[in-house]
Amino acid sequence: MFLKTRTESTELQILKSLNIRMQLSEKDKQYYYNLKKGYEGECLFDTFIEKLQCDCLVLNDLLLKTNNSTYQIDSLLILSDSIDIFEVKNFEGDYYYQSDRIYKRPKTEIMNPLTQLMRTESLFRQLLQNLGYRISINAYVVFINPEFTLYQSPLDKPFIFPTQIHRYLKQLNTIPSKLSRNHRILADKLVSLHLEDSPFKQIPAYDYDRLQKGIMCGFCNSLKVLVGERNCICQNCGHKEVIETAVMRSIKEFKLLFPHQKITTNIIHDWCNSVFIKKRISRILNKNYKIVGVHQWAHYE
Repeated sequence: MFLKTRTESTELQILKSLNIRMQLSEKDKQYYYNLKKGYEGECLFDTFIEKLQCDCLVLNDLLLKTNNSTYQIDSLLILSDSIDIFEVKNFEGDYYYQSDRIYKRPKTEIMNPLTQLMRTESLFRQLLQNLGYRISINAYVVFINPEFTLYQSPLDKPFIFPTQIHRYLKQLNTIPSKLSRNHRILADKLVSLHLEDSPFKQIPAYDYDRLQKGIMCGFCNSLKVLVGERNCICQNCGHKEVIETAVMRSIKEFKLLFPHQKITTNIIHDWCNSVFIKKRISRILNKNYKIVGVHQWAHYE
């Protein structure tokens, strides 16, 4: 059913790492927390969607471009006679609707997700027309957080509230749906049009020397990790991990932050805060990567 699964964006992964390894500004930190919370809400929505029994295809985190305009669809559901698209919001607390605007109490205006949804729906409809498809589109804003309340919400808006999600999915299961080969062709085409690099990324400036070095715990992300003969043990949460697994994850993180930097034994040794002897780092690199060059020019790909 899930033709395109959800993964953490590169932006979120980088911000998660930077939040541990340097002091983010309050603005950048708040942006990271909002991004993280949004992703958690989308993952929660996935747990509901995966319980659907009807014949359907689910595409998550589609980044598309239509007529030079880029837009993102949190979740897209292909049914036999329609496509449902969802803008998932993980808002928490008390909000109210007034004159087509949404405020968080007492009176802080936020961006109305309907504005974004209407733009997404319009651009996606144009894309389908360009591809030669004429199919009904239903677009919804899903408020996923059970601690969310929207006062004065108009009845004619395409909102799905936390208490309505199960009912909405139950109703979908009652609609006859039989997908054809054309539905799969459309789904595959949409996946092929997905853009990997988002133009919306907001990543603060950083450099290697400013970042705190060390092995990050694979469970709690703490840098308080002790190294034994075979395992790494987190002093913060007690998580135990095989050394090679921890090193490989550290290499992956380094490549994420510095994609143009060559991977060498010395740089990974330093990145791990010199907690391993270089021979061990070298063995792990030789086992998992291809060595290019010789002597001081050697690096791994």
